[in-house]
Amino acid sequence: MIRWLAGHPRARWLLLAGGCAMLGLMMALAASIGTMPISLDTTLKAIANGTGISHFDIAPIEEGIVWQYRMSRALMAACAGAGLALCGVILQALLRNALAEPYVLGISAGASTGAVMVMLLGVGGGVLGVSAGAFSGAILAFTLVLMLARGLQGGTTRVILAGVAGAQLFNALTAWVVSTSANAEQSRSVMFWLLGSLSGVRWPDALLALGTVACGTVVVLLFARALDAFAFGEDSAASMGIPVTTVRIVLLTITALMTAIIVSIIGAVGFIGLVIPHAARFLAGPNHLRLIPASVVIGANFMVLADIGSRMLVPQQVLPIGVVTALVGAPAFALILYRHRPGP
Repeated sequence: MIRWLAGHPRARWLLLAGGCAMLGLMMALAASIGTMPISLDTTLKAIANGTGISHFDIAPIEEGIVWQYRMSRALMAACAGAGLALCGVILQALLRNALAEPYVLGISAGASTGAVMVMLLGVGGGVLGVSAGAFSGAILAFTLVLMLARGLQGGTTRVILAGVAGAQLFNALTAWVVSTSANAEQSRSVMFWLLGSLSGVRWPDALLALGTVACGTVVVLLFARALDAFAFGEDSAASMGIPVTTVRIVLLTITALMTAIIVSIIGAVGFIGLVIPHAARFLAGPNHLRLIPASVVIGANFMVLADIGSRMLVPQQVLPIGVVTALVGAPAFALILYRHRPGP
């Protein structure tokens, strides 16, 4: 039914608007859940006060918890889901491979290594921030992957295999840095962060992610026609007047930047960039002018829902967000593979 509605232009925009409205409701719900439960009515009043829309009279402690801690966390979750889903759309289109995503290609692993080296080893001498370190690691990882695959001309299968090898290498480097340079408490906090953690997110982090993902989405939308052309191969795209090299450099840089910012704040989270583009493609079709906003909205909703699940699945305990996304993403991807199995 939903897929049938998505085939109609007006209904398609209504579904997108409905997804945005659902995102706002889910973010409010996420802000009401925690060790100290707060009613949804009080949460909405605290959000209205925080945004300056109104000035309801509510308890200062409840308003502080909702606005200062939980809303920034919910916004970061939405930005992370949207950004990672968008990265998956870009990589799957450029590489023409359904398995392409930042986690599989080692970009997330490289960003994690760069961030950990700044945090624990002080790489950069205090001049290089965690986000800059993560971006450097992401660029280095993807460059290494392309070298192993002998460039994009080596074939998408070689790129994926090189990505798996690169991810293992950078994960090993990260583990080595943590085990040799951190004390027990640092090791525990860093390893929890590497599995995906939204616990320490504050407004500056969330606003940085929001600005990065918003700008990235606008730029990628401008290249929607080029991404459609890449579906027919690089030679066909070039024959259509698409500047293949420029498009590739710009979009891969955006992918590395968004991945680095997200990883530097919440750690490496898998399956979002892999599964969400497939779900969006099922609903919105292959046209990237529709696929990009659909992926962004679905990814944001999924990540906020995963954050809610991470705080509710185990009583009195918060699970790493990466654990929840894997628990949901692995069966979902298995279902996708089953639906696209070759015929007898």
